[in-house]
Amino acid sequence: MSQQTMSSAPSGSTTLPDELPPNATKAAAGIALVLVAQLMLILDATVVNVALPHIQDDLTFGPAGLSWVLNAYTLAFGGLLLLGGRLGDVFGRRRMFEAGLALFTLASLVGGLAQTPGMLVAARAAQGVGAALAAPGVLALLTTSAPDDAARNRALALFGAVSSGGMSIGLLLGGALTDLGSWRWTMFINIPIGLVVLALTRRYLDETVRRPGRFDVVGAIAATGGAVSIVWALIQAPEHGWTSARVIGGLVLGAALIALLARTELRVAHPMLRPELLRDKRRVGGLAVIALVVGGQLSMFFLAVQFIEDELGFGPMESGLAFLPLTLGIFGMSRITPRLLAHFGPSPMIMAGAVGLAVSFAWLSTLSASDSYLSGLFGPMLLNGLSAGLAFMPITSIVLTGVEPEHAGSASGLLQTFQQLGGAIGLSVIVSVYAVGAEPGQFLPGAQAAFLTSASFAALALLVGTALHVHARRTRVQVALAA
Repeated sequence: MSQQTMSSAPSGSTTLPDELPPNATKAAAGIALVLVAQLMLILDATVVNVALPHIQDDLTFGPAGLSWVLNAYTLAFGGLLLLGGRLGDVFGRRRMFEAGLALFTLASLVGGLAQTPGMLVAARAAQGVGAALAAPGVLALLTTSAPDDAARNRALALFGAVSSGGMSIGLLLGGALTDLGSWRWTMFINIPIGLVVLALTRRYLDETVRRPGRFDVVGAIAATGGAVSIVWALIQAPEHGWTSARVIGGLVLGAALIALLARTELRVAHPMLRPELLRDKRRVGGLAVIALVVGGQLSMFFLAVQFIEDELGFGPMESGLAFLPLTLGIFGMSRITPRLLAHFGPSPMIMAGAVGLAVSFAWLSTLSASDSYLSGLFGPMLLNGLSAGLAFMPITSIVLTGVEPEHAGSASGLLQTFQQLGGAIGLSVIVSVYAVGAEPGQFLPGAQAAFLTSASFAALALLVGTALHVHARRTRVQVALAA
């Protein structure tokens, strides 16, 4: 593998070369494989959402226990991502990608065969562990498989579309499988996909160079424990309140472990999380933006689903199809983001995407009982998808630019950890705001303030994006003066 710095900077050319690189076919197949795997990992966060009533009836879940069908996956996935990224750096990203995908596929089989609530929750947690091992390698394998900068930009754009659109695809797929077959097929669908990807991985993906050195045990425990504690506390917040002992205790423990991680990483010779990754102001800004954007987006998959099912009376498949404008907006925008990035740069795209997201959430806050799907949801959903598709790829570009190839797994794990933490924080805040104004049996009371909370997340992302833009312009002026 080349030792050049990993960069997603645009090549500046949109014309196709006269001759394709000799490894172009293999590279394209490798990129397709890891994108399929990424889609499967992301959509599993929501594929069971519309099937939850059927799962409750079949396995006799209690109301509180049912939430762990979703939370077990989120907790394991978000809590172990940093560890998964470091394991990929040390033992090889393709190897950890395969191990994680194999565990995820096996856990999907167990989940589909589950006969008790505990068995299904355990299988969902195992899926999350597998996802955390496989996901950090996705971005690293994408960038190392791409034959040139133009191909890398296209791969990053597709990664952004898959990561931001995967949740809405999960609702669509989950609704169709539940309506046409059974909720169990939301688990079984992963098995053939996982087996095919595993069978082809070694043929189309090369192993990455391992990073030598001793494994940072203390850093691994602190990073994993800190992330798990924070995610667990945030998951508990809507049900038990932000001032409850378990929420405060979880946040305090998480903060203490993260502090231990920071102290450890500054002292060990081979840290699990490279401190220099967080010394770049643009990268830190990009991580903040991804957390805010994903956090705001969670209202689409919590609030909008309730309006569609409870107020409009849509069934599982219809509910999934209702998210088609969002999905098509994201994937449609991903086709042109590489060219936009080459022309405008990342920060203006982030700013424009944040404005669109804020407007879409504010628009959704005007929903009323007299609204139909077309009058109340279609427009803001389409705008939301286009805006998310516009912002996601440049955020990924900012976070990964300048990362050495041997640290790509850690950087990818860091990026996706902020996605998961942002989602957990965003959902906790949105649900808490919604609960304050909620009335039993009614959706709309509380929904307006909750959607406006998502709009405020997007507004904060706009502020950070503006700061990134100012910083980039100031840097260009300093470089010009120095020249």
